[in-house]
Amino acid sequence: MFSVDKMHFEISERKMILRLFDVLFVLTALYATGKVFAFDYFEVSATNYYWTIVLAVYLNVFGAIFEMYNLQVASNEFQVLKSTLITVSTTVLVYLLTPFFSPELPSNRLQILLFFLVVFLSLFFWRMLYVTFLASNRFFQKAILICDQEQVQELILGLENIDPHYKIIGFVNLDSSEQQMEEYHYVQHIKREDLFSFVNENGVSEIVIASQKTGGITADLYQQLLHLLEAGNIIREYTQVYESKTQRIPVQYMSRDFYRFFPFSRSNQNKLYLIVMRIFEITVSLSGLVVGVFLCPLILFGNAIGNKGSLFYSQERIGKDGAVFKILKFRTMVKNAESNGAVFTATNDSRVTLFGKFLRKTRIDEFPQVINILKGDMAVIGPRPERPIFVKEIAEIMPFYETRHIIKPGLTGWAQVNYTYGETIDDSLIKLQYDLYYIKHRSIYLDLNIAFKTITTVLFYRGQ
Repeated sequence: MFSVDKMHFEISERKMILRLFDVLFVLTALYATGKVFAFDYFEVSATNYYWTIVLAVYLNVFGAIFEMYNLQVASNEFQVLKSTLITVSTTVLVYLLTPFFSPELPSNRLQILLFFLVVFLSLFFWRMLYVTFLASNRFFQKAILICDQEQVQELILGLENIDPHYKIIGFVNLDSSEQQMEEYHYVQHIKREDLFSFVNENGVSEIVIASQKTGGITADLYQQLLHLLEAGNIIREYTQVYESKTQRIPVQYMSRDFYRFFPFSRSNQNKLYLIVMRIFEITVSLSGLVVGVFLCPLILFGNAIGNKGSLFYSQERIGKDGAVFKILKFRTMVKNAESNGAVFTATNDSRVTLFGKFLRKTRIDEFPQVINILKGDMAVIGPRPERPIFVKEIAEIMPFYETRHIIKPGLTGWAQVNYTYGETIDDSLIKLQYDLYYIKHRSIYLDLNIAFKTITTVLFYRGQ
């Protein structure tokens, strides 16, 4: 019989539940309000079905932009209140201002207030139910690691930081000696001979094998793993779990078996996809030029006061197939910022001017790159182009780094919307993992995901 102790939802399943029940609770509440009160602005009926569809689409789109489907946000009461309020306010405002797709504005303005309150309270009520029940310990996914002791901390942090519902409760050490084993926080050390019984007694739903040393898997341990597999337990290799949970390629564990991660997405050779994306890139770049014209007075004034120097700044970057091109940006640093040589930009970098900080936070400094996109040097979405000197330095340390160059670099990308600005080689490693994940899974869906997250980054003023 199915055990409640083993009940859990994967990341994609939880996001689908959130999206589905967001719409269900809101529409049910609106329907009930129309039956109980004299509320006729929004009617859920077969004749006006498109009103319902438009509201559901708006709710999901703005929910994505304002992080309603970020599981860390969805599991925190304060964050839920903030994101719900912003999402509902924006959804209701846009819905009211698009009467071609929604009902005409009511003559009784109190109905607008009632519409807002019903949508907000129903959505907030459902999200509190999610925090209280579905985000509780009952639905945690319990896992066991089979690895070397020195890997334990790194592996645990690598998985749990991205998924708050994934808990590693024990590990089996594959080192030749099990003497003087130390537990890591709440993660218990399990003796090899006790693995089968521990799994059954603690409702473990997944066993993750993380070690690349096969010598540690003894005949006895191997037999226990077979018995667990026959009993219906899931056994997965760490790189599979890491990629599915973190949405990054674990290059540090690829070694010589990199061929398991290749070939990358078929979209990279899909002519229709590439044509559609090129049309999209031209449209975005032309629109960006128009917006840039309107922003010019503000930027010129701010540059004259806060930057006191040339407005534009160009720099060599590495593009597709390793070709060098000149990237164009609004200048954000003081003159001669690299008189002592090229270095990574750091948080609160003293070289960044006051107006430059504003340009970076709002991502306006990237606006001139629409010219690079129009020329074909860059795409809208892809790995951020790096400087030749840093590419050479990082590639010597990090395998697969130059794999980023098999597609065009982008104005925004999977690494940019999921990770902070890279200040060190270690940061570059993490960003490389995201870039390779994008190249491997490149698709219209992932591109839309990045676009929504980019809007979130700009609106929440999270640029570097």
